[in-house]
Amino acid sequence: MIPVITARAKTTAEAYEKILIQLSLNGVEIKTQYDKPGDPLSIDATANITIDEPFTDPLIHKSFPGGIEDLREYVYELQGLKDDWVKVKGDPKDTRWEYTYHERLAHWGTWMGQFMSSTGEMKKGRIKPSFGDDKLYVDQIKAVIEKLSKDPFTRQAQMITWVPYLDTKVYDPPCLQRIWFRLTEENGKWFLNTNISFRSNDAYGAFMMNCFGLTMFIQEQIIEPLKAITKKEIYMGRMNWQADSFHIYGKDRKDFEGRFLGRIKNSTFQERVINFWDKDIQEYYHEAEKGILDKIKNYKT
Repeated sequence: MIPVITARAKTTAEAYEKILIQLSLNGVEIKTQYDKPGDPLSIDATANITIDEPFTDPLIHKSFPGGIEDLREYVYELQGLKDDWVKVKGDPKDTRWEYTYHERLAHWGTWMGQFMSSTGEMKKGRIKPSFGDDKLYVDQIKAVIEKLSKDPFTRQAQMITWVPYLDTKVYDPPCLQRIWFRLTEENGKWFLNTNISFRSNDAYGAFMMNCFGLTMFIQEQIIEPLKAITKKEIYMGRMNWQADSFHIYGKDRKDFEGRFLGRIKNSTFQERVINFWDKDIQEYYHEAEKGILDKIKNYKT
């Protein structure tokens, strides 16, 4: 049976460490459809993680197999800067991505495809389906902000990524499934609480980046617009993270044991984390922006 593991922590870096220790101790060994011949079995569990203050340092764990530049690039991706990296449906020669999360949240129900222009030419662009006068697509980011600004206690503010008529047919469908929001008031301050659901989450290789990126996405694209509309003092509330399959791939187990478990044994917690809001880290984070933007701009679509 697949075990269920849990962790609760004040910060993202602490939650990352706690849940990975739980996974290494209690996860089940299991095959995946992505294994190559000779790969060890993956370690897997269903995970529930609560982060009480996701916007508070330390945000970053040094065992995350990536760098500050990777985190900045991922935040840009969640802002929509890579939406045109998505493949044209029906073009077998197009090997780009099946989706981006921003595309699914801001343009749910649409896809990149080919269509006949008014001049009879075949063109590539975003297909927006409709049925009569009804649009079968939606900007979920805008819809969530509208719901929360009109009724802060609503339980209906959620966004999904899954598009059944697209995702049941692709090799690599979205891992992120749903983001749910609800505002609460405490001592005159408002807090945006978030539940995030993944069907599949690479615990060692992607959870840290996913969590950091979605935290910044929520702050920049949900909380800041809400503050501007409502004129309320709104802060990041607790984040609950549910992953149906929270796993370490077999190919990554050796690196995980050395990079993560080895560091746990030979260092203090403070030595294992990075304070994102530290002045030097902020400078490094923002200095990386020009190179990342140039890379995105020069990508051949």
